[in-house]
Amino acid sequence: MHTDDAATLDKGGMKIEASWAKDAKAQGRELLFGFSVIDKLEMEVGLARARDDAADPATKTRSVGLGMKWVPFQSETGWSLGARLDYGRTRINDREAGEKFTARDHALTGLASYRRENGQLLHVNLGVVKVKAQGESDTVGTWGVGYEFPIVDHLQLTAEIFGEEHARPDKAIGLRYEVFAGCKVSAAVGRGSDRSFGQVGLAWEF
Repeated sequence: MHTDDAATLDKGGMKIEASWAKDAKAQGRELLFGFSVIDKLEMEVGLARARDDAADPATKTRSVGLGMKWVPFQSETGWSLGARLDYGRTRINDREAGEKFTARDHALTGLASYRRENGQLLHVNLGVVKVKAQGESDTVGTWGVGYEFPIVDHLQLTAEIFGEEHARPDKAIGLRYEVFAGCKVSAAVGRGSDRSFGQVGLAWEF
């Protein structure tokens, strides 16, 4: 899900996430590693590559990101509350314009999750992101609302709506299946701003 949950790995826990996504004529892949060295604090390192065939020749990007999620209030049922801080750097090769440049972004997001006794989960995100590229910067607010609904054992339905200031929202629906304890596969499709997008992924916590 694009909308993040207010939860962290257990102390000493680690995770690996891999995904492939397609958004209109752009497609990319991402690999993320996360770990927790103290209670209620999770650190993440991510790498991503993407190719956008909307232009000819295609625009290519390479990204690296660092994230920190802190959730001091965590509950088995009811509300959990926290926040995350993210930094990203993307190297953009715009071959149609003959330009290469680097974009940097900083994001701060508030996280809230509400868990019901029947396993249903509501997630709410509210944040701000600042992007700087080619000597200019822009700051916009971001938001997201997601819901997880258990269908049968080990299978969940996910639905979410998310977006940012001055843009129409994106909507997505998907499925997540737990292959074995800690390992889950997922797939989702969505629509927004007159284009379709989708993603498949694998997450392993250990």
